[in-house]
Amino acid sequence: MNPANVHAEGISLALSGGISSSLGEAQNTTENDISEALDQAVKNNYTGLCIAQVTDYVNVRTEANEESEVVGKLFNNSVGTVDGYDNGWYQITSGNVTGYVKAEYVAIGTDAETLAEEVGTRVATVTTETLRVREDATTDSSILGLVPMSEELTVTDETDGFVKVSIEEGDGWVSKDYVDLRTDYVYAESKAEEEARLAKEEAEREAAQKAASAAIKKSQKSESKSKSDASVQIGNGGGSSSGNAVAGFASQFVGNPYVYGGTSLTNGADCSGFVMSVYANFGVGLPHSSSALRSVGYGVSLADAQPGDIICYSGHVAIYVGNNTIVHASTASTGIKFTSPVNYKNVLAVRRIF
Repeated sequence: MNPANVHAEGISLALSGGISSSLGEAQNTTENDISEALDQAVKNNYTGLCIAQVTDYVNVRTEANEESEVVGKLFNNSVGTVDGYDNGWYQITSGNVTGYVKAEYVAIGTDAETLAEEVGTRVATVTTETLRVREDATTDSSILGLVPMSEELTVTDETDGFVKVSIEEGDGWVSKDYVDLRTDYVYAESKAEEEARLAKEEAEREAAQKAASAAIKKSQKSESKSKSDASVQIGNGGGSSSGNAVAGFASQFVGNPYVYGGTSLTNGADCSGFVMSVYANFGVGLPHSSSALRSVGYGVSLADAQPGDIICYSGHVAIYVGNNTIVHASTASTGIKFTSPVNYKNVLAVRRIF
């Protein structure tokens, strides 16, 4: 699921009122009295941040009971606001979803405030034609790498004038003058949004498979000419025939050069140009952008990755070939190569075309 975007300052982390009661001073107070007082206090006085803490997701329902209709899913670490409380359930709003979730599945108050700093992802979007990522937080520092316009990079640190971002060459610094900054959070997904997403993914999958069927024979012939080291690296224990064909085709270009902005599998390509050109051989058109590739096809977990899947990192992208290995146009100094393990750096998404 792609996270919704929101500026951190747009989320209020403050309570609009405290929960107070004189019940503690009363005599013969029953548990029911305390529960009713707490319910009313939360409804009347609490409006603030909530963050889901679940294994995968929790259902959001129309009413505060497990028999009511499900209106959406609140995923782990999703952000929302609390609108009320009803006997062990919070009424919440997250994204386009409003409904009830069991209180045990969400953190509120100071717990949510602390979590908010962890679950949000700080993102820098490049606003200049070619961004120079530097080794230190100065404009005259050595250049670590180059990033094109509109790419989205994960921010790992921040000062008044610079942000530290992650790219394939490592973590480096860029001036805030050349990026737009935001903080991404995940929100709940409504039933309608889920249905639309699944339909879109299925349509893209069918279109890709149809395109691949026309090119698969050509790819299989090319695969037989792959370099000997590729045969050692490529996994053959799972995945679709089309995905394995993609992995085999991509692997034959190991050793060829990396060229910034390039799309040639033989004369040089950058990371997204490499992925784009490999898939073009199978009749599939993909964007020449590592961040845009995070939305193609459909998402799978890293644990379920199969040969041919696209592995997305901050400022970088690769193709999974099996055996915990990727093939990618890495850097100008290393060219197109194999790398293992896949999570040698933080994986942002795994996208499957076939």
